[in-house]
Amino acid sequence: MSVNTTRISAGQALDALRTGHAAQVAGQMTVSWMLHGRPGIGKTEIVQQLAQETGSGLFDLRLTTIEPQDLRGLPFYDHDTRRTVWYRPEDLPDDPAHPAILFLDELTAVAPTLQPTIYGLLQERRIGRHSLPDNTFIVAAGNAVEDGAVAYEMGTALSDRLVHLNVAATATDWLTRYAVPRGLHPAVTAFIRTRPDLLETTEDALRQGNMIACTPRSWARVSTILNAVGDKDLRDVLIAGTLGEAVAAEFVLIAEEVASTVQATALIETTPAERAELYPSSLHGLTALVYALITLADAATIERVIDVMVEVGGLAKMRKDAGFERLPLGELSTYGIELLIEKALKDGLQEAFRHSRSYAAYTADRQAMGLA
Repeated sequence: MSVNTTRISAGQALDALRTGHAAQVAGQMTVSWMLHGRPGIGKTEIVQQLAQETGSGLFDLRLTTIEPQDLRGLPFYDHDTRRTVWYRPEDLPDDPAHPAILFLDELTAVAPTLQPTIYGLLQERRIGRHSLPDNTFIVAAGNAVEDGAVAYEMGTALSDRLVHLNVAATATDWLTRYAVPRGLHPAVTAFIRTRPDLLETTEDALRQGNMIACTPRSWARVSTILNAVGDKDLRDVLIAGTLGEAVAAEFVLIAEEVASTVQATALIETTPAERAELYPSSLHGLTALVYALITLADAATIERVIDVMVEVGGLAKMRKDAGFERLPLGELSTYGIELLIEKALKDGLQEAFRHSRSYAAYTADRQAMGLA
């Protein structure tokens, strides 16, 4: 059974949940939400970020690991009332003074015997006599059968209790909203910007009968491997075990180029006269440099980062190298400056742009060309 709704990016899904959460807090709407999407595209991270932004406690229930009695609680006999009473499980929110997000992960992998127990949580927001506090926001997530994951078809009795968001991995959204803010290794961000088709390859892997596929989660893991493992041979083995042999072979070549040519720290620490020869000469290297500069930008370095980012656009004149003339240097510089402005606004560093001569010259040039 297909998820017959619009496919959206992870960033759009987070925006939708933000809006839904704000509407629930305002008393305008209380619904339960469902994130559909292939394994590894960031569904859990979306919910974790929402919890962090809203200051909510996150109750993460992996539904494939529990039985119906784990949700309803344990019964005991009350001799005074001559009734059976249920102890409430600690895995469910119960404090009306503190906002909470109840995350029902792997909903589509739930055994049919557990599904009726979930119905009450999603629609009536209760199990038995145990009701969720009004400040509990409910989000579920799961994979489809065709994703190669353990999953059951979602019946109408379950699907009708949810607002469905069909999440797909997109390179631009992932780079802007996830990879750059988290400072992923510049080799990873540079590679995905030039090969966006390899961000998520689950469908191709399934069609070819391969176990390993690229996903946003696996690329984040590759970043961790690059930062943590010093031995090249071992690092290459681990990357192949994360991405698959073919993609890993292509990526490792780029990673080696980035490692040998990208000198972001040296560029922002040296004098302008000495910078020219430190710039990498390939598109992959320059793209990785842009992402590395974003990561290095802070209160102490941002003015020099602005200088370097602007210079990227003028490398063809600075180096008088015909190879640079064939590269989209202006586009790359503009892209980097836009990311840098976004980070500066977030971190309260925007005053650096007001005082930067490089940025003033960059803005004047764009105005002269009718681009600003």
